[in-house]
Amino acid sequence: MRLTGVSDSGWTGLSVTTTLPNPSTRPGLRLPGRVTLSAGGEDVPVRHIRVGLVAQVEPEDPGAPRCLMQYHEVPIAGRFVVPAGRRRAVDFALPLPWETPVTIFGGVPLMSLRTGLRTEVSVDPYLDQGAMVPVFVHPLPTHQHILAALETLGFVMRQAGLQHGRLPGVEQTLPFHERLGYWVAPLYAGPIIELEVIFVTNAAGVEVLLWMDRRLSLAGVTHQSISRFRAWHAGADRRDWVSTVDGWLRHAINRHAAAAAHADWSAMIRESAHVSRAPDEPVAPGYGLGGTAGGGGIGGGGGGDGT
Repeated sequence: MRLTGVSDSGWTGLSVTTTLPNPSTRPGLRLPGRVTLSAGGEDVPVRHIRVGLVAQVEPEDPGAPRCLMQYHEVPIAGRFVVPAGRRRAVDFALPLPWETPVTIFGGVPLMSLRTGLRTEVSVDPYLDQGAMVPVFVHPLPTHQHILAALETLGFVMRQAGLQHGRLPGVEQTLPFHERLGYWVAPLYAGPIIELEVIFVTNAAGVEVLLWMDRRLSLAGVTHQSISRFRAWHAGADRRDWVSTVDGWLRHAINRHAAAAAHADWSAMIRESAHVSRAPDEPVAPGYGLGGTAGGGGIGGGGGGDGT
């Protein structure tokens, strides 16, 4: 699939066309494309061309509206002149940050999450930001396995968004983080009522944060808790991810059970999902679990270091 964005500037007489031969990509990869400039009846001196990734981000103030944020920008050309009636093409390969938010899972957009590529052309004294071209960010294999395991365990995604701000104690390169909210699966529905999953990715692996709301009493009092786990990219296809993610969830719930010791909902989860529910159908080859859900596998139940 080939996508093209075109913008025309009445001030400079310059037409800017941005083309992505393949708008589908993954974090950490390079996104190739071409910017073509077409001049009108006069020579157009260009100061620079930059391309950047743009997404809609929720502000830290819950009462403020969402806003478009350009979170990654790379220069692709310096000064040059586009002669009158001529064209000039500039090829680029934009490196995507490892923390680039995933917007597609299983070939389907994640709720309202969108990312676009914006081209900025500077022509004295004007700045043309051009039309945005959609970019479809697919998960890395590690993301894919974790998201698929959550589905297998019965979690249903209810919302997805980008939250402005830094996470305490977590090394981030972008000024926001992606949050995936889930309806809790029946097995875990007593101790927790909401689950949010946050990925902070780098070249070695993924920090997985499980942000839980716990019901402390029938009066509606809740307690939020966060647990962190680490998953490496290396060997991801050889791991039993259903056991791993189930182990993370049980560890996180049991670790924070003391906070609700006086409530009926504080009972610890002692059984694995492998023995408390019927096995699922075998996963289709290539889907990302590496075996049959519900059976034993490589990796064990813990699969990470909770902090």
